[in-house]
Amino acid sequence: MSAHRRAASFGAALFVSALLAAIPGSPARADEAFVTNQGSDDLSVVDLETMTVAATIPIGGKPAGVAVSADGSRAYVTSPESKTLTVIDTAARSVLARLQVGDGPLGLALSPDGRRAYVADWYRHKIFAVDTEALAIVGEVATGESPSGLAVSADGSLLVSCDRDSNAISLIDTATLTVSATIAVGERPFAVALDPEQPRAFVANVATNDVSVVDLVANRETGRIKVGSTPYGVALANGRGFVTDQHADTVTVFDLATLEPIETLDTPGFPEGIAASRDGSLIYVASWFDNVLFAIDSASLEIVAEVAVGDGPRAFGAFIRRIDAP
Repeated sequence: MSAHRRAASFGAALFVSALLAAIPGSPARADEAFVTNQGSDDLSVVDLETMTVAATIPIGGKPAGVAVSADGSRAYVTSPESKTLTVIDTAARSVLARLQVGDGPLGLALSPDGRRAYVADWYRHKIFAVDTEALAIVGEVATGESPSGLAVSADGSLLVSCDRDSNAISLIDTATLTVSATIAVGERPFAVALDPEQPRAFVANVATNDVSVVDLVANRETGRIKVGSTPYGVALANGRGFVTDQHADTVTVFDLATLEPIETLDTPGFPEGIAASRDGSLIYVASWFDNVLFAIDSASLEIVAEVAVGDGPRAFGAFIRRIDAP
């Protein structure tokens, strides 16, 4: 997208964003985004109502992965360079603790109750289970090569790992920390999203520029969706799938019912981490190259807001915090 087009789009975006906020009964938004910035070694806390940075928290170690607990009280961040998992008090905007985890912690996911953090180790080819109360590693499971993106089922029983350099995903029983199935997908799977409506997974394949659709009952790939160059992240909302195409500077949108592409959206440069608002009305995306977090209206498919964050934002994981979560 040219600078002129982006400036015009953003001016309109601010108007739409303000208008939505002013309409009584307009869709509720997620409250905050916790955006990891690898270049500036910190984390930006973004107020999603005003699209302003509310705080910047130093992290160190080139932070990449992030997961916010369901109750909104804690955020967890992986730093591959320092080999640490950082625990953040979200309300106080402060670091509570750090734990050494493996040789290259990257992908991160939490159990629904927040008692376990699962950390993918890129170099040791395994996933560590961390007790979040004791802040101690309590188990591990070997996966395929270079596990990256992780996702946990709504009931907490299943953990899905994208094993990037094995061209497969691992299905892991969280009760026993054992691999129950290994499923071949496209080349270099990096990120995964689980469908809340039916037992299937959507896996972004970096090298084949597509998304694998995986049946989690039959344990097999059932189809592929063509997307843009180097898909990095996947989010589901409003009956649609949204995929960040890192090297194409686009987001591909597809229909969850037909699995057919709907639209390709021009975006700020190198879109990476992606997540939906609580009601699915907005999709938030981190732009690595332009150092912004921007919002897409999931119905109109227009960029409606944008805010500058730190240097090299990745936001790889579940980075949305609900302030009023139960």
